Amino acid sequence: MEKAAENKMGVMPIGKLVLNMSVPLMISMLVQALYNVVDSIFVSMVSEEALSAVSFSFPAQNLMIGLATGTAVGVNALLSRALGAGDRERANRVAEHGVFLSLVGYAVFLLFGLFGSRAFILSQTHNSVIVEYGVDYLTVVCCFSFGLYGQMIFERLMQATGRTFYTMITQSTGAIINIILDPIFILPKGYDMGLFKMPIGFDMGTEGAAIATVIGQIVAFIMAAIINERKNPDIRLQLRKFRPQGKLIARIYAIGLPSVIMMAIGSVMTWLMNIILINYTAGKETAATVFGAYFKLNSFVFMPVFGLNNGVIPILAYNYGAQKRSRMTKTIRVSLCYASAFMLLGTIVFLAVPQVLLGFFNASETMLAIGEPALRIIGTTFVVAGVCIVLSSVFQALGYSIYSMLVSLARQLIVLVPVAWALAALGRSLDNDDLVWLSFPVAEVVSAAVTAVFFVRLNKNVISKIPDRP
Repeated sequence: MEKAAENKMGVMPIGKLVLNMSVPLMISMLVQALYNVVDSIFVSMVSEEALSAVSFSFPAQNLMIGLATGTAVGVNALLSRALGAGDRERANRVAEHGVFLSLVGYAVFLLFGLFGSRAFILSQTHNSVIVEYGVDYLTVVCCFSFGLYGQMIFERLMQATGRTFYTMITQSTGAIINIILDPIFILPKGYDMGLFKMPIGFDMGTEGAAIATVIGQIVAFIMAAIINERKNPDIRLQLRKFRPQGKLIARIYAIGLPSVIMMAIGSVMTWLMNIILINYTAGKETAATVFGAYFKLNSFVFMPVFGLNNGVIPILAYNYGAQKRSRMTKTIRVSLCYASAFMLLGTIVFLAVPQVLLGFFNASETMLAIGEPALRIIGTTFVVAGVCIVLSSVFQALGYSIYSMLVSLARQLIVLVPVAWALAALGRSLDNDDLVWLSFPVAEVVSAAVTAVFFVRLNKNVISKIPDRP
């Protein structure tokens, strides 16, 4: 019985397998996206400054998530490959190192939360109200990030062994708890929400949003750890006997470090874009708030595709280890179709009703004037971005995460930021702040071109030479 479950990544029909592995992750990612948006909706009820503070905290928070994700990506790929090759002992060692490295990652951001939060917010704005809101939020999410790190690694252990249904349960539970707690911690008792008045409320603003977030992560972490112990017989952790091995850590980060760097690149890009928008647009903080709102909204489009990506990586890695080329190539084709369809739907929504999307955040007239053209322009890039995300899963699964890193570097720093700076400066001289948003389509076209070159090279040198075993 357990044997069949173990081997489904090597025998189940690809169309069914991709859905079987990815749909639970896509659902949980959608719930994650929902709680990200709900967080911001309730924060916007406090004030636009509070919403700006959460947006300015995002680059550091994203970097924290990036370190957790990168570690988990390396562990996931190596673990799936070991299982595909039938090496259970190596799979256990990889899993134990994943837990150890997650603890190290938490320690790093605990120190940042205690000593670096204020300096980080001040690097983007000197608005005293925004700074205090930002410090309150960022300190809590960093100092209690052990829940995030624990949740991330134990969920990836389940993904690597094909048990994505349990991942859906843990992620969804954590997100739902966050959504329930958000209004309780953020808003005051008696706050009129339109449909009813808050019966309970602690009036903690952005700090309350952070507390709700970390409680959800801690609960999900505990659930994921328990489920791994009871429902995942493919992995047996023996942490008391654990001794770190430098070579294995190097192998994990040879795959995972590019993902960390990609997220770091995204954090630097967001930080720089906030500075550009504040200094070169008439809307100043409002333009940066629009940018932050866009990231919350696009998570509804991108998160399911990232869920697809996370489901596809172990399929590709397993069949790479098992030397089944035709299953790998079919997985790539099917995933590209699914991702493109979902991204097209996102483009239609962003083009059709941007004012409705911004209305979720109590958008002012200024925010609507800046945000509507921004969402329409950026929304045109989604399908191209979806293709790049799927192909990045191929790079990661085959151990070529460096390609994903280079694509991200080209898109977000080498192209997007300089083009955004130039267009923002030009827009200020022409009294047209909409020009800055055109930097996104430019960057996406460059990203697609670089991705295509890398994929053609990988297909020629690696994929086409893999044996096609039955």
